[in-house]
Amino acid sequence: SIPMQLSEPLNLTVRGEVYMPRAVFERINLARESAGQALLANPRNAAAGSLRQLDPKIAAERKLDIFVFNFQEGSLYLDGKDPQTHTETLDRLKELGFKTLENTAVSNSADGIVAHIENLGKLRDGLAYDIDGVVIKINDLATRRVLGEGTNTPKWAVAYKFPPEQKQTKLEDIVVAVGRTGVLTPTAVLTPVRLAGTTVSRATLHNYELIRERDIRIGDIVTVQKAGDIIPEVVKSHPELRASDVKEFFMPEFCPSCGEPVFYDADEGAATRCTNSRCPAQLSRSIEHFASKDAMSIDGLGPQIVEALLKEGLITDAADLYSLTVEDVSKMERMGEKSAQNLIDAIEKSKNAGLERLIYALGIRNVGEVAATSLAKHYGTLEALQKATVEELCGIEDFGLITAECVTNFFSHAQN
Repeated sequence: SIPMQLSEPLNLTVRGEVYMPRAVFERINLARESAGQALLANPRNAAAGSLRQLDPKIAAERKLDIFVFNFQEGSLYLDGKDPQTHTETLDRLKELGFKTLENTAVSNSADGIVAHIENLGKLRDGLAYDIDGVVIKINDLATRRVLGEGTNTPKWAVAYKFPPEQKQTKLEDIVVAVGRTGVLTPTAVLTPVRLAGTTVSRATLHNYELIRERDIRIGDIVTVQKAGDIIPEVVKSHPELRASDVKEFFMPEFCPSCGEPVFYDADEGAATRCTNSRCPAQLSRSIEHFASKDAMSIDGLGPQIVEALLKEGLITDAADLYSLTVEDVSKMERMGEKSAQNLIDAIEKSKNAGLERLIYALGIRNVGEVAATSLAKHYGTLEALQKATVEELCGIEDFGLITAECVTNFFSHAQN
């Protein structure tokens, strides 16, 4: 929607915001789900990631759009006449072919500003795109010049952020998933509800302690929101709306994936953990983590493909990925030779991901991206890291005893 040619031959610079319409976001996620790929988190992140795509064809497929919201410099008029207000510039930019913001308003009072913010809040659900707030600007451009700019932001504008959108829905069930480190995480199964731009049918409950503290029961009416506008979570239950047939939830005594006993790990944030290091669910999640974007970034190796590879016996751990062949993969259901070749190419490409990504991909407990980068810089090779002692690791800046023990225990277990 950026005009390739203005309606008049002018030279000017404008500023705007690129976004992904909700309908486009949902279409892309449906296609990714069918292909066994990880879903995009939200339209904002999807738009940012699409802009960073190196392949212009992929970026073009994402159908991004843009609102131009500010005239930066140049001349809006052939005769050089300067506009006096911000609204004049928006009207003129629209005449020239730019797509400008909808639902703008001019107000001369604080009450008018608040009323417009409240009105936009009511319109949020019906817009074709997500918004998280409102920007209030001085309309008179001469006044803007007097007020000036701060280090990072103008002194003539301020942003108001909407509180996280909350909705009520029914909690139909609580299911337990096993993560890559063996932690059992309860997840709420909800009656689908539209929330912050997407349809939400599941929400995290974090751990059993939270369920008890918030008195959440199966069958309850609950309030949900998206933490950081990304991760759906249950905020609270509504006992005053509780039916007589609701059920209290208890964590299982045995792992739902492998059937082995679980234990309560008080040192790990009230986590319930599976005791079996070869648990199928842990194995699957760990390989998914290994292939994820921030780790080895193996494009196309989503949860469904990982599950299929494990089911066919083609892999037993992440290392086996590097022994796969096109012939192996192409025999799998819904995997033709071209798709198989693309996956093998992506696996081969991951060999150049770098040591810090490999360390992070290994899924060592308490070792995130920052810690993995520190380890890579300090030791230089995986072989040197494998020989590290707890004392040596504690000598690295920001490394404590618990993380150091997690690193040495990981490599000790791997060698055994």
